[in-house]
Amino acid sequence: MAAFAVVAASRGSADELPAFSGDRAMAHLEAIAAIGPRPSGSPGMAKQRELIVKHFRAAGGRVRSQAFQIRDRRTGEPVRMENIIVEWHPDRPERILLGAHYDTRPFPDRDPVEPRGVFVGANDGASGVAVLMELAGAMPSLGGPVGVDFVLFDAEEYVVAQRDPYCLGSNFFARDYASAQQKGDAPFRYRAGVILDMVADKNLEIWQEQHSASWPDTRPVVDAIWEVAARMGVRQFVPRPKYAVEDDHVPLRMVGRIPTCDVIDFDYPQWHTTQDTAENCSAESLDAVGRVMLAWLREQK
Repeated sequence: MAAFAVVAASRGSADELPAFSGDRAMAHLEAIAAIGPRPSGSPGMAKQRELIVKHFRAAGGRVRSQAFQIRDRRTGEPVRMENIIVEWHPDRPERILLGAHYDTRPFPDRDPVEPRGVFVGANDGASGVAVLMELAGAMPSLGGPVGVDFVLFDAEEYVVAQRDPYCLGSNFFARDYASAQQKGDAPFRYRAGVILDMVADKNLEIWQEQHSASWPDTRPVVDAIWEVAARMGVRQFVPRPKYAVEDDHVPLRMVGRIPTCDVIDFDYPQWHTTQDTAENCSAESLDAVGRVMLAWLREQK
């Protein structure tokens, strides 16, 4: 019930564009984290999926799922995975992809005390989703010629052993998109993509991710976002490369040929530990990221 009230509050009046609220985004993060662990195929994941699908539909998005299946590496049993795609202004063939993974790692394997403890992934999992949930209120009024798809990727972190592959959901999505483009079956194309991951750290510093800054086709996307942040005075965006991260943007760019950058604060002390909880996240950080992304979207021509 609270999620529907938040969506309504974020739309604003007819005379003003809806604003992004870090406090509302933080409420979404807290609601998701309160579900508990949400690894792929789990009851927690199913509960989260129901929550966010209802939220995006109530906000006016057209929601569809993209299901696929893998075998659990521990048991050999099939595990159903499901990407969620939320379309805004689906009639616009030129589109932007905003993505985030919505699964959590099965275990907090970097925790020095409880590497098989409870992992709720407040920052690493819920933060990107929370930003998209709050952005939803502004999407129906987004002007211009460009449509937007929110894509929530499953199985980014379905990793039990170090040898297990990451980014299963984004790889599946990228292969499907690339195939449709090659066959001429896709009625649209993505001009750019942005992945939001680990964006709620209380001490937020978003450096430019090295792959994103070095690829010729993604560098303009990076430059445009960080320029928006500079104009807005959002100092959490640091206009220099630092970390190279193997995140969902890699298959989107390498397989799907979508120029996609990663917006991520990889310097998070609670990463993959039991301490990745809402108490270590910040509404101010979510606000900084959400306001920049909304302003960037509104500048698309």
